[in-house]
Amino acid sequence: MALANDIVASYRRPGEIVRRRLGARDRAEARALMTVFTACFLIFVAQWPRLSREAYLTGQELQLMLGGALLGWIFIAPLALYGVAGLTHFIVRRMGGQASYTEARMALFWGLLAASPLWLLWGLVAGFVGPGSALDAVGIIALLAFVGIWTAGLYSVERG
Repeated sequence: MALANDIVASYRRPGEIVRRRLGARDRAEARALMTVFTACFLIFVAQWPRLSREAYLTGQELQLMLGGALLGWIFIAPLALYGVAGLTHFIVRRMGGQASYTEARMALFWGLLAASPLWLLWGLVAGFVGPGSALDAVGIIALLAFVGIWTAGLYSVERG
């Protein structure tokens, strides 16, 4: 239940939550790794309704589509997210940031995890309603929530 409470609290005070989720320095990297895997798993699950609808409408095999989403979200996305976190930390470090790479990674990963309920909603809208303004609106809100929580968390850890 603490995870759900922290996700809700991230919409009000993301910097404080990111710093608290880092915890002890010796376990920060393990926490960051579990955060990114949990976020990617939830986003993978969010793809199921959309993929099911697409498979029904196009006649494609659902299992193959789910396998592709699994490969993308569980195996490739965490590696790409590590790269994005490292690149943004490198850039922010040149502008005077004071965080470690682990803290910068946690800000990105937590932003993704905190926005995952909105991505789950996006998946439901994509699966049950389909393309349209509702899907676009939910997608934009989810993206803005992710970027907002990430930047607020990154600002919090980089300012020291």
